[in-house]
Amino acid sequence: MGSHCCSEKKFEGVSVRYKRVLWVVIALNAIMFGVEMTAGLFAQSQALQADALDFLADSVTYALSLWVIGKSIRMRTTVAIGKGLSLSFIGAWVLLSTIYQMTGVHSPEPVTMSWVAAAALGVNILSVILLISYKDGDANVRSVWLCSRNDAIGNVAVILAASGVWATQSGWPDLIVAFFMATLFFSSSLQIIRQALAERREALLHNTM
Repeated sequence: MGSHCCSEKKFEGVSVRYKRVLWVVIALNAIMFGVEMTAGLFAQSQALQADALDFLADSVTYALSLWVIGKSIRMRTTVAIGKGLSLSFIGAWVLLSTIYQMTGVHSPEPVTMSWVAAAALGVNILSVILLISYKDGDANVRSVWLCSRNDAIGNVAVILAASGVWATQSGWPDLIVAFFMATLFFSSSLQIIRQALAERREALLHNTM
C-alpha cells in the first residue's frame, strides 16, 4: 500500500477536515452509483455496471472508514481487511459476469456509456483532489484513496471502451475493460489486506493493540 516503514506513524484519520471530506465523497459516490447502474442497465454495458459497483463499494468503504476513526488498531485493521475482502468479492462478480456475457457478446450503447463515464470521471477527479493529501495514511485511510483512484482509472477505461464499441461496432471493448476493472479490484484488495496485516503485526510487536 504505502512505501513507508510500518514503524512510521501514519495518519489515522483523526481530523475534522478529513471527516468532512469523507462525508462529501460518500454523498458523491452514492449518487453516482444510482446514476451509473441505471445507465449501465439501460445501455447494456458490463463496464458501466462494474464501475457502478465500484461506486457502491466506495460508499461503503468511506462510511466504514469514517465510523472506525479513533478506534483501536485491532478494530481499524479488521475493518480494513473486511474492505479488502469485499473488493475481491466485487472483482470476482465482475469477472464471472463478464465471462458469462462472453457467451453472447452484444454491442452496448456507446453514447450513454460515454456521457455517464465522463460525468463519473468528473466526480472522481473531485474526490481524488479532496483525498490526495491523505493517500499515505493507515490501511483504512489508504483504502479510501485507492478506491477513489480506482474509480478515476475505471471511468477513463469506460470512456475508452465506449470509443472502442463505437469504432468496432462490437461489445468486446466493453468486456475487455470489465476484465481490466476486475483485476484492479483484486490488486487493490491485496494491497489493503497486506497493509492491514502489517499494521496489526507491528501493533502486536509493540503491544499497542
